[in-house]
Amino acid sequence: MDMERVRREAIRWHILVALNSGRPEAVAETLILSAIQAIPMQCTALELRREMDYLADRELITLKRNEAAPWLADLTRHGVDVVEYTVECDPGIARPKNYWAG
Repeated sequence: MDMERVRREAIRWHILVALNSGRPEAVAETLILSAIQAIPMQCTALELRREMDYLADRELITLKRNEAAPWLADLTRHGVDVVEYTVECDPGIARPKNYWAG
């Protein structure tokens, strides 16, 4: 098992959950990083930006990049659907099984 891949995919899921909790407002990367590190899970600011960029490429989040301030992120409609389990989740994100739906 590739533990680094598992960790990256878990970070991606936690980013989506943090953004869903912050809806309808955009969430600053510093708040997302604090939420992930509180799990506890090791994640650096650089790793967070890398995984946020990955999620933006998949059109699950939108990013407002600013070199002078923290990035802001928000879920897209599709990102909300992934977090709410109303659509399938492609590989690359460690979304837990929907055990409550039967």
